[in-house]
Amino acid sequence: MSNAELLRILKEKALTYGAYKAEIIPAMVIRTDNYFRKLCETHSCGNYGNNYMCPPNAEPIDVLIQRIKRYEWVLVYQTVSALEDSYDFSGMMEAGKRHNILAQRLWDKAESLGMKALHLGAGGCRLCEICAIKIGGPCRHPERAMSSLEVYGVDVAALAADAGMQYINGVDTVTYFGAILI
Repeated sequence: MSNAELLRILKEKALTYGAYKAEIIPAMVIRTDNYFRKLCETHSCGNYGNNYMCPPNAEPIDVLIQRIKRYEWVLVYQTVSALEDSYDFSGMMEAGKRHNILAQRLWDKAESLGMKALHLGAGGCRLCEICAIKIGGPCRHPERAMSSLEVYGVDVAALAADAGMQYINGVDTVTYFGAILI
């Protein structure tokens, strides 16, 4: 099966698994900038220093940006969830968990299809309930740990636009993005 066929299958699965939208675009359009990695240092998502896949533990930004450039195609997918109001932090966290479940299901499907892909998610790796870094242990699942798009310096708003998606989907909603590069 060609990479294009594999990505079409994953796109359909993403929608079946609960993605709001999913699109395949050329990876060469992905815009990156060190600025987005620097946002991680503001600790806005709470994972800075608390997750093996996040700074300062992640690989250097220049290495990760070069890694992205090796890929030909990207499946961009998004989830959109309603919130009680713009301060509904627990709703945001629940939406993040649902997005992560979708990401892991897509990872499983990609593996079952024999795909060797780079899978980037939202807000750092959430595979384990508590990252082993917090208890001084090694990563429990280094082969499945998932970095965020921002850790790789991806301009997610531009990625959304390039995929024909809205970055913000209305008042009292939260939108998360993921990408599978092949």
